[in-house]
Amino acid sequence: MIRRLYDWTMSLAATRHARVALAGVSFAESSFFPIPPDVLLIPMVLANRTAWWRLALLCTAASIVGAMVGYAIGMFLFEAIGRPILDLYGKEQSFDRISEWYNTYGGWGVLFAAITPFPYKVLTIFSGVTGLNFGIFVLVSIIGRSFRFFLVAFLLYRFGEPIRLFIERYLGLLFVIFMVLLIGGIYAIRYVF
Repeated sequence: MIRRLYDWTMSLAATRHARVALAGVSFAESSFFPIPPDVLLIPMVLANRTAWWRLALLCTAASIVGAMVGYAIGMFLFEAIGRPILDLYGKEQSFDRISEWYNTYGGWGVLFAAITPFPYKVLTIFSGVTGLNFGIFVLVSIIGRSFRFFLVAFLLYRFGEPIRLFIERYLGLLFVIFMVLLIGGIYAIRYVF
């Protein structure tokens, strides 16, 4: 199944709709979608290595806009849904303590999530919920997402075929490692916050 998905993604990367799909996945992943944009970015750069920086820029820009939507989701939907649940369980004070800590150190969390396979959408939404300074949120999101996508795209541009062969050879293992990191990140957020 993973091989078929990879092959399909590689074929999509060479179509005329690939850039729209990359922007859409990048946008959605930052606010609610579980699949990272790397799934499209990697084969698209391999299909057209000279466009590496344009693809990384598109991926980054769409991801930042999606992160702002995630922030808005946290900011505007928490009062209607999240706060009544906290009140029901008597956890309002716990949330206030976590919010205070997050507003002091949350920028580092957003930066971490923006660079790593950690579920970025969790912290974009949480940043809106806690009212993390929007300017800090956007700045660290730009830094982190730029670093991640430009690094991936540049490495593919620079080393191309060997990286593709490595990905194809170890696709199953890389997928398992990614899923462990993704699920581990979700559980870490659940138990930390």
